[in-house]
Amino acid sequence: MRDIVVFAIVGLGLLKVFQRPYIGIYLWSWISLMNPHRLAWGAAYYFPFAAVVGGVTLIAVVLSKQPKRMVWTRETVLLLLFVFWMILTTVFAFNTSFAAEYLNRVLKIEVFVFLTIYLITDREKLNGLIWISVLSLGFYGIKGGIFTILGGGVSHVMGPDESFIGENNALALALIMTVPLLLYLFFQEKRRWLRYGLAGAIFLCSISIFGSQSRGALLGVVAMAIFLWLKSRRKVLVGTLLLAVTVTVLLLMPDAWWARMGTIETYNQDASALGRINAWWTAWHVATHNLLGGGFDMFTRETFLEYAPDPLNVHAAHSIYFQVLGEHGFIGLGLFLAIALFTWLRCGEIIRMCKRDPERKWAADLAGMLQAAFVGYAVAGAFLSLAYFDFYYDLIAITLITWSIVQQPSSKQSLVRRVT
Repeated sequence: MRDIVVFAIVGLGLLKVFQRPYIGIYLWSWISLMNPHRLAWGAAYYFPFAAVVGGVTLIAVVLSKQPKRMVWTRETVLLLLFVFWMILTTVFAFNTSFAAEYLNRVLKIEVFVFLTIYLITDREKLNGLIWISVLSLGFYGIKGGIFTILGGGVSHVMGPDESFIGENNALALALIMTVPLLLYLFFQEKRRWLRYGLAGAIFLCSISIFGSQSRGALLGVVAMAIFLWLKSRRKVLVGTLLLAVTVTVLLLMPDAWWARMGTIETYNQDASALGRINAWWTAWHVATHNLLGGGFDMFTRETFLEYAPDPLNVHAAHSIYFQVLGEHGFIGLGLFLAIALFTWLRCGEIIRMCKRDPERKWAADLAGMLQAAFVGYAVAGAFLSLAYFDFYYDLIAITLITWSIVQQPSSKQSLVRRVT
């Protein structure tokens, strides 16, 4: 039954893509973020939905006369340079075949980031994209929150198998980035029943983050929550939600959870933490000896034998920063950090432009919530190998689309122009 549902939704959506190519972006976001086919058991599980949706969308873009607009900013230029740099590092990677395979996956993500910027041209389409994104990830947050409460927080909350968010740490990071967008939708929504639903989703997604039992996510959600409260216009409401989550965690989570979180302070006695530090030093040594880094998937036994302080303690990067440093060198890391910095500054520009304009206040709210999501990614990502997580790049695209929309003349300005 689940297979039929996934095939039906994708099939019906594809029928609309030639008329409205941006629907292909919606389908791609749903497939790539929620991975609904991984919840099926039959033919849908391994069916290449992303490839089919991607191919049809690209053809529709070429044939369609629907409005399109590329947003060329310092961020899009830097992102393009980062893509070119990753291609170059792949050519000279330690293991070219493995790197090329991973590059293919990353390029698909980046192509659709640019297509998203190109096709989502107004606020209505943007809101549709935000809803698709938060519902795709929020599904696992709501499900995981209920699972955590009913199970007393004993078991880990996990995502769908064979996906970016399959691991508990990765799902927790995705939910940290989703909560601010849920809050944005809550602020914008006028229907009371839907506001209650969004408030419940925020609460359950937050509980799910703690239920992941990820230590990196704990640091990330605390940083995100503090920034969220500081940036919010409705501090009493946000503070009440945060208090409800805090009280639930204090009353619900078992001793084993508190003991695991307590190892953050004793990282030098934790084998997993020591393995990560060993991997970070490996990335540093690779980058200092190789201008282009080691290429994708360079954290292998052969690399550790040559570059690691402890050659036998092979470990994944478990840090977006050291992952990029090891795989693409200091130049790659510089581009990665520049994209993050300038996107953050772009959000600040949107807030300053729009916070006192009633017609564009929504954009200021969205930019503030995007900054909160970026804080969560920056902090929790320091302990996770998710440098190429598609949702992060989707949020960059949403930032630039928002910037483009607020740059367009408002209805008042248009009316003045017609009168004069």
